[in-house]
Parts: sequence; C-alpha cells; structure tokens
Amino acid sequence: MALIHGSGNAMQDNSHPAILKTQQWLEKVIIGLNFCPFAKKEFVNNTIHYQVCSQVRLEKALEEFAQQCEYLENNPTIETTLIVYSLGFRNFDAYLDLVDYANELLFDLGFEGVFQIASFHPDYVFDGEDADDAANFTNRSPLPILHLLREESMSKVLSVYNKPEHIPENNIQLAREKGSQFFKQILKQIHRR
Repeated sequence: MALIHGSGNAMQDNSHPAILKTQQWLEKVIIGLNFCPFAKKEFVNNTIHYQVCSQVRLEKALEEFAQQCEYLENNPTIETTLIVYSLGFRNFDAYLDLVDYANELLFDLGFEGVFQIASFHPDYVFDGEDADDAANFTNRSPLPILHLLREESMSKVLSVYNKPEHIPENNIQLAREKGSQFFKQILKQIHRR
C-alpha cells in the first residue's frame, strides 16, 4: 500500500507514476474540459488525497477502501479521495464488481449519506451505450479509480451552481463534439510519460 496524498497541511508527493497519470488526466480532461466544475478548486488548494492501491484481489481492495473511508472521515482538511488501482481491476466487469461491493461497504460501515462513490475506468462504458461512444470518455481515466466524495460538500456546491442537473448532459455533448480520437490521443500522451 502506498500512501500518497495532498492536503493543505502536507507536501504533495508526485513521484508515483499512477499519481502522475491521474493528475495529468485531471488537468487535461476533468479540469481542462470542465467536466467537473468543482475539481479545479480542490486541485489548486491541494485538498485531494491520492491513494495508490496495488491490491488485485477484491477482498484486499475492499479492506483498503474501508481504510480510506476512515482516513477521509478523520481528516477534515482533505476534501476528497481518489483511490487509484495501479495493478488490479483492469477488467471492466471486475471493476464494476468492486464498485458494487464498495457501495455496499459504505452502507455497512455507516457512511451512507456521508460519502458517495464516483467511478472512472480506462474502459468505462455507460449502461446501454455503445463502447465507441465518445460520451464514455467523461468517465474514462488512465487507471481504474474510485473517487470518494463528501456528500455534504457536494450538496453545498450544487446548491449554488446554476442548473447542476445539466452537468452530465453538457459533458456528454462536449465529449461527443470532441470525439473519441481526441480523448484517445490525450490518454496515449499520458501513458507515454
């Protein structure tokens, strides 16, 4: 387990390749295309905790996920956590199992209503969509990621954002305008570094 994080009280360690790739993706795609209008503030303020998880077995990955829930709960200066799977869960179906079990674990640990999970994967495909649809790139990342968000914080920022319900459809429209090749090129550049 590699602990690599950013917070207002700690120096950011950018040496792990999984973190470098994730940060480049955040800058170029998530922030650069404004897929998440709230990400830039946390990125700039260094309040994102990056956790590299090298686990390949579901049970061990879930143990580490539970630890990250506890860590986020006990560190209020950290706004959000990105758990980056550096070795495991490359198969999208196996990753979806991880997402399902992680959501169940949130409930079992008493974190339902406290945290929520956003999911990102290199082969992400929205249910019922074509795998080649550029809209999938709104959730495609260089490596599998579980994003732990504070529900209270999300409620606050959404309450002051004009028409937050339009964010997903605006992202899909922009992704389709850019096209799959645009995103494939960005991800290829990130993997080369």
